[in-house]
Amino acid sequence: MIYSVDLNADVGEGIGNEPLLMPYISSCNIACGGHAGDTETMRKVVMLAKQYGVKVGAHPSFPDKENFGRQPMEISHAALYAAVVSQIEDLMKILGEVQVGLHHIKPHGALYNLAATDENIAAVIVEVMQRFALPIKLYVPYGSVIAKHAIKNNIPVVFEAFADRNYNDDLTLVPRSEKKASIHDADIMFNHVFNMISDQKVITVTGKIVDILAQTFCVHGDNPEAIDLVRKLNEKLKSNGIQIK
Repeated sequence: MIYSVDLNADVGEGIGNEPLLMPYISSCNIACGGHAGDTETMRKVVMLAKQYGVKVGAHPSFPDKENFGRQPMEISHAALYAAVVSQIEDLMKILGEVQVGLHHIKPHGALYNLAATDENIAAVIVEVMQRFALPIKLYVPYGSVIAKHAIKNNIPVVFEAFADRNYNDDLTLVPRSEKKASIHDADIMFNHVFNMISDQKVITVTGKIVDILAQTFCVHGDNPEAIDLVRKLNEKLKSNGIQIK
């Protein structure tokens, strides 16, 4: 069987390593002002993505630059909807100027994690997707609340897993505050990803084997070892007959 997967990275978050990341990924999630990013950074990253043929996604967040969108936020349904729509529209304006299409939307940080478990937050994201009458995909965790809501509402989803993060038994990510949250070894990362592709299983932080589906794998762009890890992952996947596209 021939496998193909997408490799994605969160970009435009102030790290500045996008020129080094782009050759090894096939899609990117661009911060659009909620937790990071502004018109200048969005335009720079969009132009790089266009240059390398990388699919562009919006990476909206709770409107909370102070906490980098990583903390849950007390905000009304209407205010959150308006904030997320505004962020996506800001990116879409730039995409229109440089004639690049919007491929997908992937919420950031706490918004992503809460949408996976919280019915109300998931409902906001679904409403946002319905706002844009385009064939835009939604990157979601397998088995999550947001995945079920989106599928029920005929929104095309792409199941996402994290190449550089460890999982709990319930398929939530090990919190960043814990020692085993991130994977820093390229060989361990490859085995982690390869098991999810070939066997549709993930070995959790407790050693349990859990079913998972993933079509796109994220390497966090703010990981200090991101460039080396994504380069090695790209090479190892290809050498094992797995296409990246």
